[in-house]
Amino acid sequence: MSDFLDIASTDADALRDMLARASAMKAARGDRPKGTPDDEQPLAGRVVALIFEKPSTRTRISFDVGVRQMGGTTMVLSGADMQLGHGETIADTARVLSRYVDLIMIRTFGADIVQEMAQAASVPVINGLTDSSHPCQIMADVMTYEEHRGPIAGKRVAWMGDGNNVAQSFLQAAERFGFDFTFSGPEQLDPDPSLMGALRASGRDMRVERDPARAVADADLVVTDTWVSMGDAESSRQRRHNLLRPYQVNAALMANAPEDAIVMHCLPAHRGEEISDDVMDGPRSVIFDEAENRLHAQKAIMRWCLGV
Repeated sequence: MSDFLDIASTDADALRDMLARASAMKAARGDRPKGTPDDEQPLAGRVVALIFEKPSTRTRISFDVGVRQMGGTTMVLSGADMQLGHGETIADTARVLSRYVDLIMIRTFGADIVQEMAQAASVPVINGLTDSSHPCQIMADVMTYEEHRGPIAGKRVAWMGDGNNVAQSFLQAAERFGFDFTFSGPEQLDPDPSLMGALRASGRDMRVERDPARAVADADLVVTDTWVSMGDAESSRQRRHNLLRPYQVNAALMANAPEDAIVMHCLPAHRGEEISDDVMDGPRSVIFDEAENRLHAQKAIMRWCLGV
């Protein structure tokens, strides 16, 4: 059994195996109703704890549905339901949960919380999101790109806007999957310099391009995300909007990209802010395929973690 904590901490061959299994499981379901179980029931008799210290739509529903389709049972817990890091230590919580469940997924704030839980737990732990990374999302993104355009190796991803947790997981994925990466956003919101340096050291082409039109000129995939995070103060929101307005993904920007470049957004989207309606709903968008693939990618991740 293995933890899934970050793209960079997971072997490249294992990541590839997960994506292959995700695609196979998606194909095997065909057009059957969403509520029906998979033919294989690898999680039969198993319980998965889903812990949310941050609110969620896609993460909660995709993990819950994925477990049920594979024959398992979920226990959904919020920060209000637990004493995680408050009255009880994270390590003690992990030890207790390990006596009850077979797998833990946690969506939280600091990466140190996930690391501590994984170190203390005797069952696998999945990083459902932290402030610094979102590895499950990137697995769905790579899966989606390859469904539409073939192998991502050797391609270029252009990230527009805030160098947030998703951008940082993309930097890790660029090394693992062999693609190049351009970051385009204000200097104040650059991704972690150590991650950019690690990608350059791996031999991939890592660029910082402040001009958004130039950033997308050779992009195969253009990606953006919300400009504000949950809990940001109003003053912070306005400052970010002012900084990021030039990096909106809209028709004028995409006119500078190659004709076959596609667009992703991990959702939720603030339409008219980081992305315009005409792009989000247009022929270049694969955003809702990307959202669906969270389900399939995470089913494969859970199976890999449990070795089933």
